[in-house]
Amino acid sequence: MTDAAELIDNDFLRQFELKVDGNLAKIEYSLQDRKIFLTKLIVPDAIDNEEFQADFLKLVFANIEERNISVVPTSPEIAKFIRRNRRYKKMLPVGIRI
Repeated sequence: MTDAAELIDNDFLRQFELKVDGNLAKIEYSLQDRKIFLTKLIVPDAIDNEEFQADFLKLVFANIEERNISVVPTSPEIAKFIRRNRRYKKMLPVGIRI
């Protein structure tokens, strides 16, 4: 589902965006020092399912990993994703446990 879609980092609105079938999924964030706080996951009902959320979050985490910054999830859905996908725990800053 997310294969053809392109992830956009909208600096102005401080959110990652992914448009799929005319629907816009977003993850709002706040960038401070070398940390990105992922604050809110917004997925329209038409495309909201766990598989889509996981694919969307994998794209976002790949983008963040390329920039070599730490992730602080403040959204319950994103924290749950990290718990299920242990490989992303290395991206958490020192002292943050999920």
